[in-house]
Amino acid sequence: MVPPVRHLLRARDLADARYFEPLTVADLATAAGLSRAHFSREFRRAFGEPPHRYLLTRRMERAAALLRNTDREVTEVCFAVGLSSVGSFTGSFRRVYGVAPLAYRASFPPAHRKIRIPGCVAQAYGRPQNRTFREATTTPSS
Repeated sequence: MVPPVRHLLRARDLADARYFEPLTVADLATAAGLSRAHFSREFRRAFGEPPHRYLLTRRMERAAALLRNTDREVTEVCFAVGLSSVGSFTGSFRRVYGVAPLAYRASFPPAHRKIRIPGCVAQAYGRPQNRTFREATTTPSS
């Protein structure tokens, strides 16, 4: 494997940081300062997979984390990770994880059970305090 050069790392970092945006291979190639075809070849050579698959893998990893750790709807998760079709999201998720998103979520405890403190305590500490801020009064020294 060829060590990646800085411009390829810049494009990979862009895919990692902004996976939820509608990024294309052309956007990543522009970030790397290369043509699309040359960028795709170099990216595959450096990282072992094409840029589109790398981006899709990042999206699926984030979707799996959202399904495990939140109670958000599958449709909402799909759009949150930057995909626009629930059908293609479900198919891609099944290819990567071997099960549909709902079955994947069902294999983990519900997100509300992961809270380590009682809900009443979370509400009490999350509530804004009605405090009055005043200037400190100085007492004359004797």
